[in-house]
Amino acid sequence: MPISVLLVDDEPLVRAGLRAILEAQPDIEVTGEAGDGAAVVPLVRQLRPDVVAMDVRMPLLDGIEATRAVLRTITDPPRILVVTTFEADEYVYEALRAGADGFLLKRSRPAEIVHAVRLVAEGSSLLFPASLRAMAAERRNDRARAELERAALTGREREVLRLMCRGLSNAEIAAELVVGAETVKTHVSAVLAKLGARDRTQAVIAAYESGFVTPGTVG
Repeated sequence: MPISVLLVDDEPLVRAGLRAILEAQPDIEVTGEAGDGAAVVPLVRQLRPDVVAMDVRMPLLDGIEATRAVLRTITDPPRILVVTTFEADEYVYEALRAGADGFLLKRSRPAEIVHAVRLVAEGSSLLFPASLRAMAAERRNDRARAELERAALTGREREVLRLMCRGLSNAEIAAELVVGAETVKTHVSAVLAKLGARDRTQAVIAAYESGFVTPGTVG
């Protein structure tokens, strides 16, 4: 089955460009479009896309609130890929905190756009760049630190979280720790559950906001 994508952007030209790039791939199909975040929940219910490519800045309902609405109201929600002009953007950061699975720059090359959709669709997180690491670190606070302490991660789970913050995949973490991929998958699932994180992106944000890691301590 091809990856089904819903495009959400208030600029028709952007939607047309993304559609042309994605539909040139045999394993991806664009099943719908919307010009504002207010239309997202009804379309997700109707189309059941695997991925929503969501602009963050829209006139009626922005991508942050649309992301929250999808995750709050849809059972088994789609993966959400934020599409933005600037990576060092408060809107992008807040969308990721709200539960978006990754972000994509509008100026990305076609191959990068396709890779991002495939990566998010399979449940992987995209690279958490230095600009967003800095934003997360700036929000370091006692509440986040207390929540991470209450999570009571084991020593191995803490190691896995640090490697997640470096952007390593499960296979790369397995190679780093010299353990099996299924073992890593189990540890990652435990980290997400203990932190109350929907995905790896939210876990990384929690790690930075708690001070568990800082921008200078990860590769």
